[in-house]
Amino acid sequence: MALVGDRSAEIAAHGRIPDLLDALRRRDGLPLDAYWIPTDEVVAAGPLDGFDGIWLVPGSPYASEAGALAAVRTARERGIPFLGTCGGLQHVVLEFARSVCGFADAAHAEVDPDAPHPLIVPIACALNGHEGAVRITRDSLAERVIGADRTVERYYCSYGINPDHVGLLLAHGLRFSGVDEAGDVRVLELPGHPFFLATLFQPELGSDASRPHPVIRGFAQAAVAMAAARRTSTRVPGA
Repeated sequence: MALVGDRSAEIAAHGRIPDLLDALRRRDGLPLDAYWIPTDEVVAAGPLDGFDGIWLVPGSPYASEAGALAAVRTARERGIPFLGTCGGLQHVVLEFARSVCGFADAAHAEVDPDAPHPLIVPIACALNGHEGAVRITRDSLAERVIGADRTVERYYCSYGINPDHVGLLLAHGLRFSGVDEAGDVRVLELPGHPFFLATLFQPELGSDASRPHPVIRGFAQAAVAMAAARRTSTRVPGA
């Protein structure tokens, strides 16, 4: 499993992730082997080859926007289980808009505040430390993973999707499967992909470290399933 992000002791989610993965090993028996990969190393040739799961962790603005976008594109195009949290969701939207929708000028206002066509913009009421309800779409990957049609989640985020461009993203196949009480996007997924899910909230901080959030557990299970499928496909007949 690749943990893509610029590891920092100042980001609470980063400190929580090792404990969450350890709990998944002990409680769920998932054989997880995780590696942190800084975003500025992702743009080099082949750094994500061979991984069974890619998690774009919180920490925007990333040291390398290009690296963060490359991680998203690699997972999207190669069918690798993917999870993006907080800044991870923001960069999923950027990558999808540029690569799939043809919105080449899509920009993140945190990185380029003077951009003429910002896709990721400041949220009217910053969500740093805020908890809020999220309504989950029925028959979605998010519902299957979370196991409910409503959840309360914690945010440490000040940027979200510009409502002016939601229609473009939907028209090209992105699915918004979780919204807040005002209808603003909080969860998205990519239909037809083995596992591709992103949340604006931080599931890393949603529960105590001994009980990983269902979103994280679902991603880990998908990565383990991918590893098993790869082993089966490469096994020599009769060996």
